[in-house]
Amino acid sequence: MKTTTFVLILAAFMTSVLAEGQNRGRMITVSGTVTDTMMAPIGGVLIVADGQSTGVTTRRNGTYKLRVRQDIASLGAYTSNMGSTMTIFDGGTTVDFVLDGNTGMPNFKPEASYGDQKVDVGYGTKKRSELTTDVGYIDGQEDINASYNNIYDMIQGRVPGVQVSGTKITIRGINSINSGTDPLFVVDGVVVNSIDHISPRQVRSISVLKGSDASIYGSRGAGGVILITLLGTRK
Repeated sequence: MKTTTFVLILAAFMTSVLAEGQNRGRMITVSGTVTDTMMAPIGGVLIVADGQSTGVTTRRNGTYKLRVRQDIASLGAYTSNMGSTMTIFDGGTTVDFVLDGNTGMPNFKPEASYGDQKVDVGYGTKKRSELTTDVGYIDGQEDINASYNNIYDMIQGRVPGVQVSGTKITIRGINSINSGTDPLFVVDGVVVNSIDHISPRQVRSISVLKGSDASIYGSRGAGGVILITLLGTRK
């Protein structure tokens, strides 16, 4: 009888621990707006989770959307010229920020400002400021990437203007009569039909091109181009 009771207690304890671990690792979608003190939207603001860059920046209308672990402790908004701010994350799905010019994350030092960040464009790298369209970029070496189940979860919510539904990826702003909306996938310089087999842990970087920046791929890039560089590949 004692053995049975002990086994039941142990089973209940293990179930509780497992459930708690699953909840801590669960991904949720968070969205919001970044404005100044006059409520004007601010574009190009870097969103920070637990003091680490998420690679997500606000759109021109000041909005953002990203996927984060439910157990993160803080979210922040960073700019190099308009100040920054941080707030305690309580698990909510909407977090707005107001920048007043002060620095609320004194210890946060991004590797490069948004405009100076190097982006893979298929024939080398360029600074964001040199590109004609807003190019999405994901640094595959950020700690948060290890928590994604697949590469589609990794892309979802991380790149403004890119919509992911299951394994379907659509790049907004693409408008072509002669082609579908599916982007062209290029992995380590090779065009592939699918990226299903790629694990987030294999990824060095992901760049999303559209418009004239995707024109080097001709009509194949009419639906946009997703460039993936894997670990072990030297650029």
